Amino acid sequence: MKLIGKFDTRREAEMTVERLVQQFDIDRSKVVVVPDGAANSAGIEEAGSDNAAGAPSPEPRDDAELNGKVVVTVDVADDATADEVRAAFAEFDASEQAAK
Repeated sequence: MKLIGKFDTRREAEMTVERLVQQFDIDRSKVVVVPDGAANSAGIEEAGSDNAAGAPSPEPRDDAELNGKVVVTVDVADDATADEVRAAFAEFDASEQAAK
């Protein structure tokens, strides 16, 4: 079964992946992160490294690729792993969840 979570920011998606791999020992090759659409995307709002840096820093940038949500898909083999994935999706505010 594949579980899918859509995230508003790249940071939320990355934190979810870290939780799955480091805490739940899910093989990283079972996790896929892609934009929700054809265009590259860091989400629909700035977060983490997409935010402005504190001083001193280079000139501010406004070119974050905000072209849609970030999708995390996890291939799971059993119900216990599926529960862990769903918990991680919820912890990091997946705006949508689905199973295939």
